[in-house]
Amino acid sequence: MILLAIDTSGPQGSIALARAPEDGRSSSELEILDLIPLEGGTFSAQLVPQIAGLLGKHGLQKEDIDFFAAASGPGSFTGLRVGLAVIKALAEILGKPVAAVSRLEALARAAGVRGTVLAALDAGRGETYAGLYDIQEVAQMRSERLLTNAELLAEAAGQILVTPDSKLAEAARNAGLQIKQIESPRSDAIARLGWEKISKGETVSPEDLEANYIRRSDAEIFAKK
Repeated sequence: MILLAIDTSGPQGSIALARAPEDGRSSSELEILDLIPLEGGTFSAQLVPQIAGLLGKHGLQKEDIDFFAAASGPGSFTGLRVGLAVIKALAEILGKPVAAVSRLEALARAAGVRGTVLAALDAGRGETYAGLYDIQEVAQMRSERLLTNAELLAEAAGQILVTPDSKLAEAARNAGLQIKQIESPRSDAIARLGWEKISKGETVSPEDLEANYIRRSDAEIFAKK
């Protein structure tokens, strides 16, 4: 079974192509066939031709895709809209299910630790996307919120703070917090988490796939004002 995963939620994006065994149920059994980067700012121009090229490279057509996995946010409003629009269109045409994966869950899981993990991504404007997860055999989300950087540091006391952002990591170290700075997960991590969700039946139809922005767009904020 073929799974296509994309992540266009950050400054840079990527596409992963993976193969799962027909009777496989573990993410460790998912074979990542290929991973290609996407340059930020031009996702709309790159996605479709890159997907076509990736499939062609492995002798596949779009009809060979059995499942999709997508980073559903939080992150760039424009990037998420572009990426999810492509996934929704392909999944609807092919009649295939989609697994929506939170970037914060991917970050929390990528830390490779057990216990309560606070995953943090820089949201700009002195704010942070923060996801609190209990990581054991599975990940249990407790909350995903938008915090100020000061609120994040207060929240992180007694927790393991995980982030790819150097400024957040430095602020946490200066505050004497337990910090683990890692690389931002790519679409191969989205594919593995997506396959876990697919194996559990945690999928959505293309029309129900929505972005998890956490923060409202500028247009919404200004309209309310």
